[in-house]
Amino acid sequence: MNDNSISRRPFLKTAIGAGLAATLVQGRAQQDDDSPDKKKLGWAIVGLGGLSKGRIGPALIKTKHAHMAGVVTGTAEKAKEWQKKYGFKDSGIYNYDNFDEVIKNPDIDVVYLVLPNSMHKEFTLRAAKAGKHVYVEKPMATSPEECREMIDACDKAGVKLGVAYRLQFEPHHKEMIRFAKDKTFGNVRHMDAGFCFRMGGSDGWRLKKAMGGGALFDVGVYAIQGARYVFGEEPVTVSALETKTDPKKFAEVDETVTWTMQFASGKTANLICSFNMGGYNQLTVFADKGRFGMAPCFGTRGQKGWTSDPKTPLNFPQTDHFQVQMDIFSQAIMDGKDSTVSGLEGLKDHLVMEAIFKSIASGKAEAVGKV
Repeated sequence: MNDNSISRRPFLKTAIGAGLAATLVQGRAQQDDDSPDKKKLGWAIVGLGGLSKGRIGPALIKTKHAHMAGVVTGTAEKAKEWQKKYGFKDSGIYNYDNFDEVIKNPDIDVVYLVLPNSMHKEFTLRAAKAGKHVYVEKPMATSPEECREMIDACDKAGVKLGVAYRLQFEPHHKEMIRFAKDKTFGNVRHMDAGFCFRMGGSDGWRLKKAMGGGALFDVGVYAIQGARYVFGEEPVTVSALETKTDPKKFAEVDETVTWTMQFASGKTANLICSFNMGGYNQLTVFADKGRFGMAPCFGTRGQKGWTSDPKTPLNFPQTDHFQVQMDIFSQAIMDGKDSTVSGLEGLKDHLVMEAIFKSIASGKAEAVGKV
């Protein structure tokens, strides 16, 4: 997730025993032929922090193939507020303890996990056991091993697993992928990219190692994704360095990480992420016959592209990233196809991040693990 206002897990222990949450979606199985939602999948949002409130919930109203049927939350009052706003049934409200009861609810087809990273594996496994498709916020988990468990659980249960890599569907990013593939500016050689912001406060879950916090997991994954999908290949080695300007605040997690990724083709990427540096949100690709890129690049809105050739612009209307990704995942389910942002994508990013942490510890280049 990258909504900086979300701060959820101090309630972990108490919420899992107390809260209440809703599972969205009026399932297709119970809808009349005349129902406007008869071809829509029911989505339940698990975790109602700032990202869910500000972006995901409103996006569900606009989707063509999905609709809200409930929520899962640790706060009963919050569940009722969401129900009043979105109009889902009483049966769509769950808390973290009774979440497994979702298996009995035919109205719910998909659960969208918007939780601290350390909770992704647990709720993916529980959702798969309940026979529900899973869409999980990035990063997918906290380690490659957890990713593999999640993939295996969903495969065995016969449900789809997707990771919320919204930018793979954003028009500017798609055009950069096309530029590289079609060699619009010649052979692509190198990329500079980064996503940084200055984090306020000192008690959010993103500052807790046990909850899967840290700049690399939270925003560095965007730069990794950008290099992987624009280049269209996987890195083979990484060289990384971590720096801390506020060791007290960032005692448990990485504050600023810079790294270089080398690819088998000879391409390179210099990347940075930080919790203590504002104003860096961009990507630049260098090719034989020109350059192209974006600034801003990785946020939830406001993408702006550019190229070195005025005759080849990089300019598209803004889209609702969350509406688009939920519609595409819903369509994949209805078509019986695997998601283009499947659990395998999440695993590949975690293998890169694992190599980055190894390089920080060893002080030398490290190989990226194999899928």
